[in-house]
Amino acid sequence: MAALIKGVIRLFPTERNAFLSTRSDIIVESKRFVRGLRRKPVRVLFPENDTGKVVKPPQPPQSDHHAAEQKMGRISPGAARRHPDRSDPVNTRSGTAKHPHVTVTKDLIDGLRYERAFPGDKRLSKLVSVARSRTFREHQGKILLEGRRLICDALEAGARPQMVFFSSLDRLQELPLDKLRGATIVKVKFEDIKIWSDVVTPQGVIAIFARPDPSRLNFSRRGQLVPLSLICDNVRDPGNLGTMLRSAAAAGCHDILLTKGCVDAWEPKVLRAAMGAHFQLPIYASLEWHEIGNHFSKPVTVHVADSSHGHHLKRDAEDDGTPKLSKPGDYGWVDSSPYRKKMEYEEYDSDSDSESENEGISLPRMETKLYHENWAQSPTALVVGGETHGLSMEAVQLAEKTDGYRLFIPVVPGVDSLNSAMAASILLFEGRRQLLKLLQTTGKKRQSKAERKPS
Repeated sequence: MAALIKGVIRLFPTERNAFLSTRSDIIVESKRFVRGLRRKPVRVLFPENDTGKVVKPPQPPQSDHHAAEQKMGRISPGAARRHPDRSDPVNTRSGTAKHPHVTVTKDLIDGLRYERAFPGDKRLSKLVSVARSRTFREHQGKILLEGRRLICDALEAGARPQMVFFSSLDRLQELPLDKLRGATIVKVKFEDIKIWSDVVTPQGVIAIFARPDPSRLNFSRRGQLVPLSLICDNVRDPGNLGTMLRSAAAAGCHDILLTKGCVDAWEPKVLRAAMGAHFQLPIYASLEWHEIGNHFSKPVTVHVADSSHGHHLKRDAEDDGTPKLSKPGDYGWVDSSPYRKKMEYEEYDSDSDSESENEGISLPRMETKLYHENWAQSPTALVVGGETHGLSMEAVQLAEKTDGYRLFIPVVPGVDSLNSAMAASILLFEGRRQLLKLLQTTGKKRQSKAERKPS
């Protein structure tokens, strides 16, 4: 029988493996060592000089399901060997187990447990990439903070951390560890942080926080504030918005209101430019104009920053010599396009026919004042528009309704206008000076009245 099979193999050398695989468990010896190309246990055929030896291939482990079907006669033993259990890690398509064994070690530092990231850990890259998306930040309620100072400011204000990545224990110890108890702490390589960092020289610590609610944060400098609010109208440059937030915090503003169309306040560039201002005063974002008044606890006078002071007005004069009011497109300090309720966050250009659409819209009449004249004599709000489109019509209408002024900063001839962030800083600090002076004067009057009262 062996001689017969040997002769058949020599006559059909290309069908040798197929012939052997369809026979019984007996494997005939050959002159060469043959390795199976399929992902099955290796079959070895011994040399011809060791005749008489019969080798059986190793039996792969069968699952209980295969064993039961084989016992009931549904499948033959040969079919069970040809189709081993797919749960066998040796016979899987990838050649490895479905869930490779990964060791995640945990350590303690001052009672705080942290993990060591395993090779190929994708948590940092995934969280950083999605936290940089405005859509994700708004829908999932997450923000990304980088650097010791910004993270410490957030923790001090009561923001809730969810995950912290650090490169060395020294960096982690710079943070208030007692406020990281509820977060997942992961130690990663500095090279990984450097890849996903948004700064040139990363500090080695990145944190993911829950998007904070301004009404629930703890602001430590509430007693040093003045009744002054900043309203950012369609400010789309991250650097300008961050600088405005920083100036408003330094000037002691009560709060900051951002209308729809402004860049996201939690954009990484805005966070860097603001230098922690997000956690020093309340910031309310994506507000409709009809919602602005809901954030004023008392009657407020709204003023608007005029960047051009009428340089673009048509010189057609009325009988009294004042410039002739025409349509909003004639004014360089007001956006001529109508307000869009569904404002896009990205930069957009005004339609070419916006002038014709606004022919019938007249600009409210407002008195103009220099920035150093008395305009902050009561609780005040200042509206600063973006440099590209200027103020919206809703801002000007709100200022007219509250008897506000157009405030401008004179510049030398030949200079177009100041940067919006620079103009906002000048006006905010001037408003603070006037309000503090008013408070001091009011306090002295009350004191003198109290002294004049008869005992």
